[in-house]
Amino acid sequence: MQLSQGTSMDSVDKMDKQSEANMVSVARRQGIEDFIFHKLTLGFSLLVLFALMGIIISLLINAWPSLSKFGVQFVWRVEWDIVNEEFGAAIAVFGTLVSAVIALLIAVPLSFGIALFLTETCPVYLRRPLGTAIELLAAVPSIIYGMFGLFVFAPLFADYGQPALQSTLGKMPLVGSLFGGAMNGVGILAAGIVLAFMIVPFIASVMRDVFEIVPPILRESAYGLGCTTWEVVRHIVLPYTQKGVIGGVMLGLGRALGETMAVTFVIGNSQRLSASLFAPGTTIASTLANEFGEADDLHLSTLFALGFLLFVITFVVLSVAKIMLIRAEKAKGTKT
Repeated sequence: MQLSQGTSMDSVDKMDKQSEANMVSVARRQGIEDFIFHKLTLGFSLLVLFALMGIIISLLINAWPSLSKFGVQFVWRVEWDIVNEEFGAAIAVFGTLVSAVIALLIAVPLSFGIALFLTETCPVYLRRPLGTAIELLAAVPSIIYGMFGLFVFAPLFADYGQPALQSTLGKMPLVGSLFGGAMNGVGILAAGIVLAFMIVPFIASVMRDVFEIVPPILRESAYGLGCTTWEVVRHIVLPYTQKGVIGGVMLGLGRALGETMAVTFVIGNSQRLSASLFAPGTTIASTLANEFGEADDLHLSTLFALGFLLFVITFVVLSVAKIMLIRAEKAKGTKT
């Protein structure tokens, strides 16, 4: 009897030791897997950072001859004389910023309305078809937008849009000069409008996705208190999704700042500075697309300088948006 009890105790001890050894083995294997996973994801992140740093350094090295010759004045110089090798970025920067601002002024309200309709008031049977249509618009290549802008939109804009704007806004005292000049359908305003239709799907898709993550109980509670749809959107949806909304707008702005082919088709590609939005102009991206193939020496270095300047502009814009978000979050925490 004692022998059997001792045997059973030995077997129990062996089982305990075996299970403990298995647990140690599993813990060791999980530790190795976590270590590999951590280093792998860290490597991916560092790869993106190194690629970004490589792009910046290569741009700066190739742009240095032009930057060393023209200095900081390169940013506000208006000259663009390829023969005499006198270059300035002011015209391209002006066209880039103005066309992007026009695109945002048109695209943000449209995207906001589309996202709110799809998430708040759209019938169920229309949500999927409309959402799919918006996502398909985001997949259309930019050159298709450019061809549409040049061959379809520009003639219609010259015949109907520009005359209407010139006869109304063009006669107002402060903004009248913005809508004067020749009405040929292409120019900075046309480029801004085409850009707006390009970035609407991106901003609207992001807004729709972030509006959908608002907990239903928050909406239902607000409606139960007697709030209207607009009050629910203003006081519940927007504060909850502030970061996502601004992120979507910044995504659209980044696309507008760097867009090349669509803008090249409809902006007119003229190195002239004019107060009229109807006048042809240029952007940094369109200048690069038009002149990179034939550039050499200082001209090529200047184009690299324009690319570096576009990167700086995008970085500054995104940094300002991030700072605004941080301040908004701090102000919200202070109020609560």
